[in-house]
Formats: sequence, C-alpha cells, structure tokens
Amino acid sequence: MIALEYAPSFLRQLGKLPPALQQETLEKVRLFKDKKNHRQLEVHKLKGKLKEKWSFSVNYSYRVVFKWLPNKSAGLLTVGDHDIYK
Repeated sequence: MIALEYAPSFLRQLGKLPPALQQETLEKVRLFKDKKNHRQLEVHKLKGKLKEKWSFSVNYSYRVVFKWLPNKSAGLLTVGDHDIYK
C-alpha cells in the first residue's frame, strides 16, 4: 500500500466539492493506494510546467494531481477539473 500525504490545498479543494463528488474522490484515493488499480485510474505523468507531477482520474471531468515523494509515498496536491492543469 502506498502511504499518502495531503497538501493543505488538496484538503481545501476537496472540501469545496459537492458531497457526492467528495465521496467519489475519497473512493478513488483509496483505490490509488494499491498500485494494482493505477491502470484503472489512468495514472499518468504530466508534461510542461507540471512535468514533475502525476495525475489520476476521479471521473470523466475531475483529476487528482500528486507527486511521488522520496520515501515512496505520494503527496496529493490538488483536485479539480481540467483547469487544474493551467
């Protein structure tokens, strides 16, 4: 299982989502902890100014951006629609 760290910005953005989307996001985060689910979640490396970051899908519109940490854990940075890539 992958250990997770939550950035304050991630927690703030999660709290602003509608309750159903919050629950969906938390379920996908739970799935993300097991690497077997990474293909299903469409985990992928980002490009451009976010080239050191990765992302996975919550649903068709929403994504979670994270970074791999030196201790093989992941730091969840932000959650939102595709505008988070800008």
